Amino acid sequence: MRSLAVIVALFLASVLAGCGLFPEQKDETVGWSANKLYAEAKDALTEGSYDKSIKYFEKLESRYPYGRYAQQAQIEVAYAYWKAGEPASAIAACERFIKLHPNHPSVDYVYYLRGLVNFNEDLGILGSIADQDMSERDPKGARESFDAFKELATRFPESKYAPDAVARMKYLVNALASHEVHVARYYMKRAAYLAAINRAQYALKNYPDAPAIEEALFIMVKAYDLLGMTGLRDDAERVMRRNYPKSEYFVRGLERKEPWWKLW
Repeated sequence: MRSLAVIVALFLASVLAGCGLFPEQKDETVGWSANKLYAEAKDALTEGSYDKSIKYFEKLESRYPYGRYAQQAQIEVAYAYWKAGEPASAIAACERFIKLHPNHPSVDYVYYLRGLVNFNEDLGILGSIADQDMSERDPKGARESFDAFKELATRFPESKYAPDAVARMKYLVNALASHEVHVARYYMKRAAYLAAINRAQYALKNYPDAPAIEEALFIMVKAYDLLGMTGLRDDAERVMRRNYPKSEYFVRGLERKEPWWKLW
């Protein structure tokens, strides 16, 4: 027992001694001015050291909460979070800035950045079709991106970011419409015709000018036909012929010498 007590005492002594081998790391930013903190944060951001940049920007705002450097740090940290692959933090930073500084000269850029974060976050989902069923995908990010760009274009039509925001809105409308049509096609393949009609109608109602609407109408004609709803099928066909008189579906139908809506 005595030797065990000696061993335990030696162990505790070594642990306590070891604590002194790793002193707490000093904060190299102690005593830095707001100007120096901002300059170092910007340099880190330019070099791609996003975590370091975020740390410096947050220290700057914490130590010098008033003045132009703090406000600019709030904008820059949102961008740094985005580049660091932390979209949720980037969006939160954007929304915080908009709430605190609704009349800031650069608030239009923050709206643009908020839209851009969601746009790039969702681009991979809406821009390609992987093995996952489209019905399982959530276009929430695309809708939020569209709303941010729309608010920018509406509130700041003269902003230098407005033209690009409008162009991205057009892409998002097409992407969202395509999403609905892909889901409708998914339901068609599983003989869920009413569900397919509902998704096609949703696309038609919400994105009437999107290129995917041509296929949405085709799906409606096909689904109504398979359900034996000939009146609704004929109505959908009339709408399609009026809006897409040169649709490829008509051409393919003529070539096959069968009702064009039976090509699925």
